[in-house]
Amino acid sequence: MPKPDPKALLRHAGDYLKAHPEEIARALRGALRLRFGVPIDALRYLARELSGGKRAPKDIVIEAAPPGLRLALTVKVMGAPIRASFTAFAEELDVRADAIQVGLRIADLKLQVMGDEASPIAGLIGSGAIDLNKPGDLVSFMPKRPAALIDAKDDRITLDLLKIPALGGNPTVARALRICAPVLGVRALKTKDDHLDVHLKATPSGVAAAIAAVRAGV
Repeated sequence: MPKPDPKALLRHAGDYLKAHPEEIARALRGALRLRFGVPIDALRYLARELSGGKRAPKDIVIEAAPPGLRLALTVKVMGAPIRASFTAFAEELDVRADAIQVGLRIADLKLQVMGDEASPIAGLIGSGAIDLNKPGDLVSFMPKRPAALIDAKDDRITLDLLKIPALGGNPTVARALRICAPVLGVRALKTKDDHLDVHLKATPSGVAAAIAAVRAGV
């Protein structure tokens, strides 16, 4: 998977703010409410930058479906290209120094075979053998499960983002979590006005632990 160039990211972020100066005022208002919003345009940009690998999803579409996020993408399953679309709702959030767990409920899953209609996966989809109301069960049987996937059942999927090597193995991320996790948690993830809003919660009792982490330099 290609890695975005940090300088390019900063340049694109600057260009975006110049074109959308209202984002600065929105960020200031959100900060007063312990909330910050990520423009979904930023997620679309990252999806384009990270979709260059052979096994990476293609033609990714990301849209707000308040309070969830609507996604569509093309992936290869059993050698056949499949167009999948679904809506994801973040219902469980647990941010700690050693884990970033997100529990997702998946709704409105649709699968469309883009290739040979006689392929095995096309037969499974056409016959109704794949229960689209239980995408978690479908994901749990994937032969190559994503590193971040820790549980999948019925319509729910649980991810631990620190299982992704680029995040879990990053010392800067680890240090930031040790400092921030004791005092700031994530209360909710919701979409609104083409933004993914991260709602934070403060834990004043964790200030001592955060200061200790700063002094320890970990």
